[in-house]
Amino acid sequence: MDKIIKVPVIKGVFWVEIPDAKLQIICGCPADCVKHLMKRGLIIQREVEGVLCETGPNAILLSDVMIQNGEFSNLAEFPVLQMLYKQGLIIPKHPNNTGQKPLLIGLGEQVQAQMQYIFRGNYGLVSLEEIRQGGVDEETAKQMMRLKKRFAFGQIKPSSLLLDSCVLGMEKREIRNGVTIERIAVNQFEISYHGDTVTVDLNLQGEDHYDPPYPLGFQSIPRDYFSVIHSGDGDGWDVNRPSMSSIVLFQGKIYLIDAGPNLFFNLTALGVGINEIEGIFHTHAHDDHFAGITSLMRSGHKIKYYAAALVRLTVEKKLAALLSMEENQFQDFFDCHDLPMDQWTDIQGLEVMPVFSPHPLETTNFLFRTLWSSGYKTYGHFADIVSLNVLEGMVTEDDDVPGVKRAFFEKVKKEYLVPLNLKKLDVGGGMIHGAAEDFRNDKSERIVLAHTSVNLTPSEKAIGSSAPFGISDVLISGQNDFARRLAFQFLQSHFSRVPFHHLRMLLNNEVVAINPGAIILKEGDCCEDVLLILTGLVEKIFSGENRLSRLMAGTLLGEDSALKQTPSPWTFRAASYVSALKISAGLYRQIIQKNDLMGKIERTATIRAFLESIDLLCEGLSHPVMAGIIDNLVYKTIASGSTVPCQDSGFLHVIRRGKMRRLIGTDSLDVLEVGHFFGEEGAIFGVPCLYHVMAEEETEILQIRGDLLADIPIVRWKLFEMYKTRAMQSIYSSDSSKVFYWRDEFGTGIASMDAHHKELFGIANNILNIIRFGQRRDELIAAMESLVVYTQYHFDAEEQLLVQHGFPNVDHHRDVHRTMARQVQALQETVFEGKYVNYLDFLSFLQTWLVQHLLKEDRSYGSFLHAKGVS
Repeated sequence: MDKIIKVPVIKGVFWVEIPDAKLQIICGCPADCVKHLMKRGLIIQREVEGVLCETGPNAILLSDVMIQNGEFSNLAEFPVLQMLYKQGLIIPKHPNNTGQKPLLIGLGEQVQAQMQYIFRGNYGLVSLEEIRQGGVDEETAKQMMRLKKRFAFGQIKPSSLLLDSCVLGMEKREIRNGVTIERIAVNQFEISYHGDTVTVDLNLQGEDHYDPPYPLGFQSIPRDYFSVIHSGDGDGWDVNRPSMSSIVLFQGKIYLIDAGPNLFFNLTALGVGINEIEGIFHTHAHDDHFAGITSLMRSGHKIKYYAAALVRLTVEKKLAALLSMEENQFQDFFDCHDLPMDQWTDIQGLEVMPVFSPHPLETTNFLFRTLWSSGYKTYGHFADIVSLNVLEGMVTEDDDVPGVKRAFFEKVKKEYLVPLNLKKLDVGGGMIHGAAEDFRNDKSERIVLAHTSVNLTPSEKAIGSSAPFGISDVLISGQNDFARRLAFQFLQSHFSRVPFHHLRMLLNNEVVAINPGAIILKEGDCCEDVLLILTGLVEKIFSGENRLSRLMAGTLLGEDSALKQTPSPWTFRAASYVSALKISAGLYRQIIQKNDLMGKIERTATIRAFLESIDLLCEGLSHPVMAGIIDNLVYKTIASGSTVPCQDSGFLHVIRRGKMRRLIGTDSLDVLEVGHFFGEEGAIFGVPCLYHVMAEEETEILQIRGDLLADIPIVRWKLFEMYKTRAMQSIYSSDSSKVFYWRDEFGTGIASMDAHHKELFGIANNILNIIRFGQRRDELIAAMESLVVYTQYHFDAEEQLLVQHGFPNVDHHRDVHRTMARQVQALQETVFEGKYVNYLDFLSFLQTWLVQHLLKEDRSYGSFLHAKGVS
């Protein structure tokens, strides 16, 4: 019998079990990984000493990489909840509560990120100060904390009290009971036990994505005036259905309610592309309502984010923990609109009101309404809620005891039962979810019961309906032709100077429906029609390269082939139900010729094809957005041996022909070839000129203004990842005695501050060498003390200098300093307590410090102080 059992679960996820060591590891934990384990029979129900509970993992091996192909690779919230509650590891007097905690294994950076993300997922905002930042008065904040503590059984506990960790560096480590693990490459691990060994590879390859646990048939959803599409009625444990969510359609616009796991897959099944989404209404930050947020960050435009300020703050903190980014960077990817609670806000005719919902972390229900002939038509989305029986059990008038006041309970009960045309309810039961029985006397016209993984009971069926995936509840039917209105908007964006009567000629063509999986145009075939994609998703297949890109609504398909009357160089395939305006190629050519557009289209066709072929711009960009980039391109030829001047730092540079070398000082960092880009640090992130780039041969570059890219979320994300990678590359030293290397290019130009920064580099290198070569505790304690003392000395001096000269961002700078000081002190406490200090963990902290703060924040004040005569 094998000592180690390895079971592939899905791409990038494995189950590794060592029965003799009583260790079950889930290797990789993307969204819904628990559901996959349930479907594979790796989690089952059983009785232990007469108590019904579940089996499952007791350890999680985290991916080295937080995001792969646009999806979270590490979401340990639900696996941990499954261990603590469904297996019973935390439940008092449960036979499985032996004192052993769930174990997180991985890079220190990833372990700490998961600890903080789970902490925020459990509790949300954790102090009166944090709640007050959401615009709440002091008394209300106190009552919210009382409720929060009641859900938390009286105490908000750091994740370290609930979880154990095994920080994995470059060396082999013992996990438990003689089982060892060693990293053999990025995201590749070797697990050994008594002579047996298995390897696991958590990398996703090529275009791979994490598979959803459930199949979904394709749907073609009707686009009514005001309707609700039910895009999920399960919960975080339901293996057959998406988690509770809805789509609100209003006047042709698409709004999501929540962003649960497998969002891209779910939307594709409904024939909705990410670029079609106008906005999202967010109820709260539990993973089954949050995990799809990165899919929305891969849009070609900033999606509007609507939530109560308390919810937005929670989401920002949770996402920042996961992605190791600053909280305010959330607003780089979304157009955020804070909604006042208990007040109606008019969003272009759709009125919405968030209402506070009792839950362990900040949560609101949403009420929607719009005017109609008899008054208002209304929809209520109640996720997540708690049962009235549980809530009444929390009632106490003692302000010093966790709980709620009677008046609060009565207010919630009244809000639950407000009569609406359509109401969708969380009836998941238990300690933190709702009960259908509370709504037996509800006067709403139609009630939909959701957020459950079990079948409705006869009693529940008498109270409300179910709503399978894709079902539409029409509140106001559409009398307008939304498809043609959308087509006209797209045509106007493509041809802003073409007269309306010509646009109407193009519009007077058939709107066709294309089935998912159908090939629309084959490589080598001639195009008889130009298709303007109105809804859905189309794949553009580069067959020779075995890759594809995705075309969104608003894209003209087959234009170049139709105009030139040449075979198509690509294959186009419907990835979902697609609706498109089918324009006769002959008519299209005549309209183009009459408006003298043929020359421009021919001139831009080649450059468009080039830009769409590079990874940075190959997906998510609509035709009009790409047209705006092309219209504003600056073309430059750089002679061999010449460099791109720092004065061009407002541009992102893309190499179209030739080869360039990127240098810092005299050190070569890398060689950039056709399709590569540089300059993102200045064009997007405002970092003063750091590198210089020299042509190895005559090189043609395309310069794209940074402001044209900054508000395209999917492009900004790719540039952010590249910026971090390159900045970290620049700080490393080739000297084996030093990890980090000070370069004059890092300087602020302020002599005193540069001297401080050089000293901090030296202290950092000293600590890393002590950790790397033996970790003598007395040396490490002394070195950490030096870092803490000198860090505070530097921060105080820097802040005093900035205040003295009126630097406008001094408050933000001070906040960053406080965060970093807390992190340094936490590392010092680890050393004082005699705990193992992981090299990669400390290295990661220093990388973030040097890259995010010194290279960006500190160098940005240099030019301001120079203008004041400071040097």
